[in-house]
Parts: sequence; structure tokens; C-alpha cells
Amino acid sequence: MNDSLLYPQGIGVPVKARHVNGVLVLPGIPRHLRVRATVAQVNAGLIILPALPGFGYRIVDAALIAIGGAATGATSVDLLGTKAGSASRPVVVAAAALTQSTMVRTGAVPAAGSVTLLADGASFTKHDPNTALSITKQSGGSDLATSTHVDLLLTYVVE
Repeated sequence: MNDSLLYPQGIGVPVKARHVNGVLVLPGIPRHLRVRATVAQVNAGLIILPALPGFGYRIVDAALIAIGGAATGATSVDLLGTKAGSASRPVVVAAAALTQSTMVRTGAVPAAGSVTLLADGASFTKHDPNTALSITKQSGGSDLATSTHVDLLLTYVVE
């Protein structure tokens, strides 16, 4: 057991908050981020958390909400990261599940098959250091349409 993680005192050096690439880094402390991305940003792929030198992100929870209409066109809206040097889609939400103003959340599926996670809990393990997390549409195929925005509510930890 790492004694430096014990609260309120530990024998190690306490972790200090600092900003890296515009992100407040508090290793091991869950943070919450809300991003309202336009459909054009989702279609192009929007970086929601930039690469941090020496640190990786671990997703704790994620939810998406279609704003301004139901999402149509694309197959899915995905979170995109990097694990073991390869592109990883830890959270994939079927566009059909993104009806206007309906929250689609990991672990609380409104319809069978609407959220796909990586096998064996890998969606909730650390992504590679020095890599970003993005929101994007499924690669290939049609663009996301009809809705004006997608809200992403993401709880994550920097490790």
C-alpha cells in the first residue's frame, strides 16, 4: 500500500495541483467536465482533453445528450483515446439512442445495444500517457446530423 495516499497525512510527498496544457492536474482526484460540442465539431473530431506529458486519462463515467433534435445520420458518437499505442473507442453511443434531451449514460442504458464499452472493463482503465481524449462520430460512414449539439458529461481521473 502506498502510504502517501493516506489522508490526512502520509509519509510521501503530497501531490500538488498544477496546470498542464490548460488542464488542472490533480493526480488520482476525480474531475468532471461538461462539453457542448456542435454537430460539426463532433463530425470533425473535437479534442476534449489535451495530451498531458507524463500523464494519462482514466474514464470514470460518461453521458451524452442530443440537443436541438435527435441525432441522425452517423452510426454512433464515440469517445476516442489511445491504449497500447492504438486508437481506442472506450465509449460508443448509438446515434439512434441520442434522442433530443435524453441522457445516455454508461451503465444506465435506455435501450439494448445503445452504449458499447470495451471488454473486461478496459473502458475504465488508464489511456496511454501523452495522448488526448476526443469526441467524434464513428469512423467512415455518414456525418452526424439533425441535432445542433451533443453535450458530453465526463468524469475522469488524471494518472
